[in-house]
Amino acid sequence: MATVTQRHLALAVTALNVLVASGFALAGLLRPQAILPNADTPTAASAIFAMYAAARTIPLAIFVLVAIWRQWSQTVLILGLLAGVIQVLDGFVGLAQHDIGKTVGPFVIAVLQFWAVSVLWQKSAQT
Repeated sequence: MATVTQRHLALAVTALNVLVASGFALAGLLRPQAILPNADTPTAASAIFAMYAAARTIPLAIFVLVAIWRQWSQTVLILGLLAGVIQVLDGFVGLAQHDIGKTVGPFVIAVLQFWAVSVLWQKSAQT
């Protein structure tokens, strides 16, 4: 059974997940060398990819934060699941880059996000 404290923690995990993802997307736009592998130099192509990342993560963050604020439980549940899947896929990108930080970080966040989704699911099943 999900307690109120667990629910608040699950909402916080979901909010932090999408905010961190948006932060990385913004970093890719504003300071791409912080995101690129060490040997790579920012190019027009990396700027375009950063724009695509921002185009998916910033609206997701906005919708998640609005859904949390408005207490739209089902919306938070669905968007939280989507955010977890995105983190898993980001972990595979890290694997492809052979970058341990870009692999482990997203996978850990995905596990936390799926925990949050399960808490929110239990809470929605109770109501």
